[in-house]
Amino acid sequence: MSAPATVRKTSSDKSPAETLWDLAREDMAAVDALILERMQSPVGLIPNLAQHLVGAGGKRLRPLLTVSTAAMLGYKGTSHHKLAAAVEFIHSATLLHDDVVDESNLRRGKKPANLIWGNSASILVGDFLFARAFNLMVETDSMEALGILSNASSVIAEGEVHQLAALRNLKMTEADYMSVIKAKTAALFAAATEVAPVISERPDKERAALRDYGLKIGLAFQLVDDALDYGGLESALGKSVGDDFREGKMTLPVIRALKTASDEERAFWRRVIVDQDQKPVDLETAVSYLRSAGALQSTMEMAKQFSAEARDALMVFAPSPWRETLADLADYVVERIS
Repeated sequence: MSAPATVRKTSSDKSPAETLWDLAREDMAAVDALILERMQSPVGLIPNLAQHLVGAGGKRLRPLLTVSTAAMLGYKGTSHHKLAAAVEFIHSATLLHDDVVDESNLRRGKKPANLIWGNSASILVGDFLFARAFNLMVETDSMEALGILSNASSVIAEGEVHQLAALRNLKMTEADYMSVIKAKTAALFAAATEVAPVISERPDKERAALRDYGLKIGLAFQLVDDALDYGGLESALGKSVGDDFREGKMTLPVIRALKTASDEERAFWRRVIVDQDQKPVDLETAVSYLRSAGALQSTMEMAKQFSAEARDALMVFAPSPWRETLADLADYVVERIS
């Protein structure tokens, strides 16, 4: 396995994500137009609530991966636009549902839709976006692509339920945690990249490589988010710092810190996670324990490992600006915040 490369910048000091956006500008404009068109409804609450989330300046990373991998493969049709829009609708629908479950106070730097319109409206509009996603998938006439994205949707739901069942459970294992993030986060990344070789009618080897690329990007992405929740910036996360802590979520940093925790530290984690008895200074204390245990650093090291594996997965493809920028993006997912 090659070591993670240093994230490269262009002469204008653009990140790999920004460079990829520049390369895919026309495709992403078509995807955005589709998203705007398909979230419309005569029921005014639906587009208003959907626009609050979808138009909130999210990175659109998943649909960007769909159109970029299709471009790398030389795809000439338009189905990748519909599949990319479907990917974004699936992601947005899960965010609307997640905010109801997690009771977060921030989403993409804004007040979550459920705190403005209520939980019922958020859940129902999330269902609407899921339905729109399936409309778009069917329109591509690709049963394989439909199968990939519909399977990802069910896997995501299973991952969310698994995470909910493990809430405030100090006995959660690393294997359980990895199963959760593979399902709730990485599955959609993997599907977003796997559909490109399917509609491009490329060999199974390339399909497997791009699925692996998306899967490893997704795992790295979630690991970084879980580490940043205990010391990142809200502007980087698009959500409140400490949300996982306040909600009692068992993420890898906590699981690893518990392995070497003293009796005093274990009592602390039981009070704040299991009993949900939290004081204003507890987040700072939690970060201190995580840092002293090396849990944040080891979580980031694992993210870097997955990033390197994602980069390696692309080596089956011929060199091109698309391949190189997608490879750099794998590093950027980890290094986006120092």
